[in-house]
Amino acid sequence: MDTLSGKTIIWTFDDGPMAGVKIEHAFGTDGSVTWTIADGPHQGASVREKAYGAVKVSDGVWLVSYLSASGHTLTVALNVPDGRVFAFGSDNTSWVGPMHGRFALAP
Repeated sequence: MDTLSGKTIIWTFDDGPMAGVKIEHAFGTDGSVTWTIADGPHQGASVREKAYGAVKVSDGVWLVSYLSASGHTLTVALNVPDGRVFAFGSDNTSWVGPMHGRFALAP
């Protein structure tokens, strides 16, 4: 994987406030990211965020971060070879992490 642009990634955290919920992240070619809750009580909720940052840390490892319009920041490390995701979340009053889970590229 040479870029996240144009890809959709589905991740599920094992812990943290969104534990057990599948969340799709569609990384736009314009630099935006749209997240959609794929299951659970908030299924279908979706927001397009203006921008995300992504950097390839090494072969198979990506670091991704974005600030949502609600003021929450999510920063994740994606380990492509084994499908693990590690994350930290924060806003102006709280910090959550580390969170762990799994991810896959959407078909």
